[in-house]
Amino acid sequence: MSLPSGFTTDATADADALPLHVVSREHLADWRATQPTAVGTWLDAQAFDAAPGTALLLPGNDGAASAAVIGIGDPLDPYSYGHAPFALPPRAFRLADTQDTATLAALQLGWGLGAYRFNRYKQPPRPPARLVVDDNPGVRDALAACVRVRDLVNTPTEHMGPDQLEQVACEIAERHGAKIEVISGDDLLARNFPTIHAVGRASHRAPRLIALRWGDDAHPHVALVGKGVCFDTGGLDVKGADGMRNMKKDMGGAAHAIALAEWMMARQLPLRITLLVAAVENAIGPDAFRPGEVITTRAGISVEIDNTDAEGRLVLCDALAYAGEQSPELLLDFATLTGAARIALGPDLPALYSNDDTVADAWLTAGLAQRDPLWRMPLWQPYWRYLGSPIADIANSGPSKMAGSINAALYLERFVPAGQKWAHLDVYSWNDTDRPGRPAGGEAQGLRAAFAMLQARAGG
Repeated sequence: MSLPSGFTTDATADADALPLHVVSREHLADWRATQPTAVGTWLDAQAFDAAPGTALLLPGNDGAASAAVIGIGDPLDPYSYGHAPFALPPRAFRLADTQDTATLAALQLGWGLGAYRFNRYKQPPRPPARLVVDDNPGVRDALAACVRVRDLVNTPTEHMGPDQLEQVACEIAERHGAKIEVISGDDLLARNFPTIHAVGRASHRAPRLIALRWGDDAHPHVALVGKGVCFDTGGLDVKGADGMRNMKKDMGGAAHAIALAEWMMARQLPLRITLLVAAVENAIGPDAFRPGEVITTRAGISVEIDNTDAEGRLVLCDALAYAGEQSPELLLDFATLTGAARIALGPDLPALYSNDDTVADAWLTAGLAQRDPLWRMPLWQPYWRYLGSPIADIANSGPSKMAGSINAALYLERFVPAGQKWAHLDVYSWNDTDRPGRPAGGEAQGLRAAFAMLQARAGG
């Protein structure tokens, strides 16, 4: 996995790097007072007011660029710096002013996020500006995790199906000395993972449960579960063209879980990790599962299929039950689960559900500190009435259009053992449009907050 090309740690190779000033509107007057009069004249001529997302080259006496200045908002928000790599020309820059540790880390991470372009099939028209920095392993690993999510989600299903997700997990396991187990095809039935099998059985690529295990048995056990629906046609309740267009991203939950586990291993957190990815393609074919079928899940709960497009909760419920059997101290799942969460909160705020206030508060607090926000939603028990079935214990969906994200979370909660601390993140994993630091396509959301929460939990 390659990182964005927006950095260089070799100052001698970029001896001609231009000084870069980082200024907010609040501090513009103070900064101007330290600059030559000609700089102030140039700023006025260009109407530069250090508004967030602005950038300006400063000319020298010979007319060539002698420095640059970027305008930012919150100095601790990485996205405050995301515009710089493509707002500035493709050459090297070095910071002209000393920054505190937290600000420098945010700047470096934001620069890397802004420099990112998915280039597997098409090269960007120009390279990003480079920032000369000292290597920071913590920032490097954070950026690698975000890039991992973006790359996995951006890759089309033809090159990122269940088998490729398995290959990624195997490569990560080998790199970090983790154990890997894969249960695929009809072995899912033999090993009692019926809903994972049902959703994926119509595809020419076998469904599978990917299990990665790492860490010392003496350390607290954290289980991470990811929805790995590598493409979702909607099944026999087929999606319309608009709804199906970006369904390569329906494995965004798996991408988050994989990237988080990889990040935790890279930083050697004193935690024991179980990563479970239910990897399937919800295809249409002669063996596709049908509305009205009843599946008895791993947990022994019978589920009537009301809608085959509510498949994510089906693959997750067997994985959650399996994770719960191992009695982890904490169980987290990530899933691109419902459009209803996007209607409620928009594309930037993942919906957080948890059966434990302490866990929810820790994740929310970490999100605020990392500028990686989430929003808690209620597990409102009266809405169970929307998931009733006349012939099975529950239905996977229902006729009501009300509270779709809450209903999905309630469904998942049913498969979490009593007393098990659990949180679920309904995450969009996508940028619909290009914004500074957020190019259109796959996106990591709530990931940095999750790592910070787990790092604090581990005492790191």
